Amino acid sequence: MSIKFTKMHGAGNDYIYIDATNTCPDNLPELARKMSDRHKGVGSDGLVAIMSSEIADFRMRMFNADGSEGEMCGNASRCIAKFVYDKGLTTRTTITLETLAGIKILQISKFNPDGTVREVTVDMGKPSFAPQDVPLASVGEMVDSSISTSMGEMRITALSMGNPHGVIFIDNVTNLEIEGIGSEIQNLPVFPAKANIEFVEVISPEELRMRVYERGSGETMACGTGACATLVAAVVTHRARRKAVIHLLGGDLSIEWAENDHVMMTGEAVTVFEGEYL
Repeated sequence: MSIKFTKMHGAGNDYIYIDATNTCPDNLPELARKMSDRHKGVGSDGLVAIMSSEIADFRMRMFNADGSEGEMCGNASRCIAKFVYDKGLTTRTTITLETLAGIKILQISKFNPDGTVREVTVDMGKPSFAPQDVPLASVGEMVDSSISTSMGEMRITALSMGNPHGVIFIDNVTNLEIEGIGSEIQNLPVFPAKANIEFVEVISPEELRMRVYERGSGETMACGTGACATLVAAVVTHRARRKAVIHLLGGDLSIEWAENDHVMMTGEAVTVFEGEYL
């Protein structure tokens, strides 16, 4: 059996995409682990199955490189808009997408000269600091709260963008040894479902630099929901304005926390190559 796939990335956050609108392969978690292997497989941060939906234009299921299923992925959702439009699965430029974190609205905003999709804006919904939404094992919100780590006391803001995030502001993210401290904080008892951990350097109120340690994947080149969580955390701790550019290892994302409380994310979606996995 062979599976046709498309390798795509948003700001360097790379996933393998398969068209599962008609038939879906068995055992997606195992397939994600095998295909994501950067030495023995295709190589990626995970696998995304694009499926039919009864309540939206399309449905996504996304699996991290370790096979664990995530609620949604902002960078992947932009790539889904490009995938379904470029391949003729839809002619719409506004697309609804069913995820485990609710229905997201994808707006194609720019095209390449050949008519393929270049840039997409995603309505990522409203952030939540409620402990039951993150989720947190504590009874109260964690906004600029102190935690003890092997690197000493750190201050963290925990919130949900449909998946759990912990945002930590530090002076310099470039020299950070993220693997150790990211894993340590991700697995703190306060995060019963683990969390994506963002380390953020404030350049100006309209410009932030971020590195992320993701659940199930380790450090990745980018995280769309993480960039959204970063801006929200920066706003509530009076470090940034409501619209800013987030610099990630794989590229830049424009994030705006609109007045209706929805977070809007804009960035490119890029096709890398296509193939068949045996």
